[in-house]
Amino acid sequence: MQVRHAQIIPAENILKGVTPVIIAAFAYPLGNRKMMQLTNGRLNVYQRVLGMILCSMPFWFILNIYEIVVARSTPSVDQYLQTLVVAVFSGVLATILFFSATDKARADEKQLAAVEATQSTEVLFALIGEVVILGSALPDAYGVAGIALVMLGMTLHSLKS
Repeated sequence: MQVRHAQIIPAENILKGVTPVIIAAFAYPLGNRKMMQLTNGRLNVYQRVLGMILCSMPFWFILNIYEIVVARSTPSVDQYLQTLVVAVFSGVLATILFFSATDKARADEKQLAAVEATQSTEVLFALIGEVVILGSALPDAYGVAGIALVMLGMTLHSLKS
């Protein structure tokens, strides 16, 4: 969906952005499953979200210190605003909805996989938020094709389940 931007950004910067996303795409559902397994239903959705936030805090502090000490830079006001929007909508609200859905599907591995596959639709919501809140341009033909692929994949997955 972001091919237009990828054409003007150096490959090294793309790798720096894509690598953490790929890691998170696996770590997020695995962390949730491990949390469900370890707590065995003793924690509710909100407690699990809080646990995931607290357990990830050391990583964010290390990343912040690295950026200040090694890269000698700090985020701009716009980056803080964008981070706040992502943290509230994706990090808190979407996670609560996602964890609630996985709670309901925890007994059925097939249903749980289907719920985890819905993560791909987060890209669509992020795109909508980017256009509405941040005033970004509407997607070009590549972006529309990417949206269609995500929707097709979700549709095919739901028909198979």
